[in-house]
Amino acid sequence: MNNDAKKKKSPNTTAQRLIIFDREFAPHTDSMYSFAFRLTGNDEDAKDLVQDAHMKAYRFIDSFEIGTNAKAWLFRILKNSFINEYRKKSKEPSKIDYNEVETVYSGERDDPSLVAGLKQENSKYKIGDEVTGALNALAVDFRIVIILCDIEGFTYEEMSKILDIPIGTVRSRLHRARNLLKEKLEDYAKKMGYYQKKAN
Repeated sequence: MNNDAKKKKSPNTTAQRLIIFDREFAPHTDSMYSFAFRLTGNDEDAKDLVQDAHMKAYRFIDSFEIGTNAKAWLFRILKNSFINEYRKKSKEPSKIDYNEVETVYSGERDDPSLVAGLKQENSKYKIGDEVTGALNALAVDFRIVIILCDIEGFTYEEMSKILDIPIGTVRSRLHRARNLLKEKLEDYAKKMGYYQKKAN
């Protein structure tokens, strides 16, 4: 009986699918575009990426569990679409030594003043040219975790599901990404009062 009940909840008709799409997915379109634009740096590419993600979401709507985090589900689809396209365009993507990342993370902590500054700078989807340039200069995996956490506000658990990696890896990757971004933004952060270098 439980199986029958589950089958009845499955969107079997086009009308049911459209209702679910409009109710669960459509409200996140702006956030998806913001994420896509920060990944691609191009308006047309961002729109194409969102459209592709929407098409895949509709195609696989049966696998979406109503009542769960639709935004995280959509962002995972969009992220995968971007990575697949990125790999096609880049013969030799930037390689990251995650063993080194884990080692670095084990002995350091994020600078809270920088993290707070980034969140303030990134509020309302507006970030300065310096931040945008530094963010785009990061390797894709590092750029994605910064966007998901410090701009979109996802939790570590949500990021773990979006990226399909353990929470510990999310933490270490984010820590390393923030450090790399801090290095690129140190002069800018000092000017804006977000970061003050600790005295020896």
